[in-house]
Amino acid sequence: MKVVIFCGGLGTRLKEETEFRPKPMVYVGDRPILWHIMKIYSNYGFNDFVLCLGYKGEVIKKYFLDYELLHNDFTLEMGNKDRLSIHKHVKDLDWKITFAETGADTLKGGRLKKIEKYIEGDSFMLTYGDGVADINIQDLLSFHQSHGRIGTVSGVRPPSLFGELLVENQEVILFSEKPQTSKGLINGGFFVFNRAIFDYLSEAEDCDFEVGPLEELARDKQLMVYEHRGNWACMDTPRDMNYLNRMWASGQAFWKTWKG
Repeated sequence: MKVVIFCGGLGTRLKEETEFRPKPMVYVGDRPILWHIMKIYSNYGFNDFVLCLGYKGEVIKKYFLDYELLHNDFTLEMGNKDRLSIHKHVKDLDWKITFAETGADTLKGGRLKKIEKYIEGDSFMLTYGDGVADINIQDLLSFHQSHGRIGTVSGVRPPSLFGELLVENQEVILFSEKPQTSKGLINGGFFVFNRAIFDYLSEAEDCDFEVGPLEELARDKQLMVYEHRGNWACMDTPRDMNYLNRMWASGQAFWKTWKG
């Protein structure tokens, strides 16, 4: 089953980072957040990816083309380009990646429609290039297969930006510094769709995804929610980026469900 990842946005709220690279290539630890997202899927055996490229897509292409050289020692004999020896100490990735140019200014719905030709089966997975979670991908897929509708979206409760107070009679009963918000679910990405989703899309640059297609899918009662009760975070601002990097550096990266 293919895993499609949106990788083409501008990432304007992270302008200091994204002026020179697309947001999925902003690093968490020593790898881009895109690598972390792909590892989440790979941990459950889903290794066939389609990346919807746009803004500075060449940076993503170059990273994976040079992946072995970037993360391993190697010996090069100058003047003989064929004499390159890679001393592997990083485990090989058994990923198959399709790099699809979907336009610099295309909205997400148009990007998705443009990669329809790469979807071979009756269903596929989809997510954004800036969100991580300790989500069980196999449980998500099983839920989608159980209800028979066109789409499944993962509903999450995001981390609160501020400490949460539980108050009775002006007395603080509970203070929690970094809880998940106690409010309703939001769209956390990690979708599963049947091919019929493409009937709701066009290749036009102004074809959005959330506004329009997902709204129509909901009106047609063809969109179900998989409630993820674990942890989730996205990298939308410098604060988010710093938070994810602190989690990774401290060994508390909740999304790292893989070993090694």
